[in-house]
Amino acid sequence: MACGTLLRGRGLDCNRISGGIKKIFFSVYSDGVTYAYDSAHPLEIDTIDWNSTTIFEYVMPLGVASITDTIVGSRENGTIYYTPTINIILNKLTKEDQNEIKLLGATKVRIFAQLNQTLTNGHDVFVALGMSNGMELNAGTMDTGAAWGDRNGYTLTFDGMEALPFAMLADYTTIPWDQAGFTNEAGTFPTVGS
Repeated sequence: MACGTLLRGRGLDCNRISGGIKKIFFSVYSDGVTYAYDSAHPLEIDTIDWNSTTIFEYVMPLGVASITDTIVGSRENGTIYYTPTINIILNKLTKEDQNEIKLLGATKVRIFAQLNQTLTNGHDVFVALGMSNGMELNAGTMDTGAAWGDRNGYTLTFDGMEALPFAMLADYTTIPWDQAGFTNEAGTFPTVGS
């Protein structure tokens, strides 16, 4: 007897897409956020109760942030899991960012990413990382650069370990985060840094 059933094939998509990430949103893992997957679309989250939690928005410079979800399997043990990783670059060293990065390093987070990829209706694709077990800041650098044209700023790597691949968020209605199943947002949602 088969252990699983395939649901569909995949043709060649005639649409062009764009890589990269526009924005990253951090939610503190321990803040009591609950979520549910869409029963008709596995790995799409259509319900989130934010529990009056704020998410924190980080706008990315073009072409500097990426997500990788690595599949890790063991034929011998019959196991499989996923290790989501997100790499981001923030330009310019500041005392405020120094403190925030210190706090990010001490906090387990869930990460939501607004991709450059769009749906057929023109809305941006959003993905969610670390929903079950959280993501942690486990590597990075703070660089001044050497030459005048060098970048100075931060390179940060967050990673996690999950039983499922990262999920996509259900499409928003008009603006991001207005999904009907998303409830109990904080008054400042999301909070954009200065």
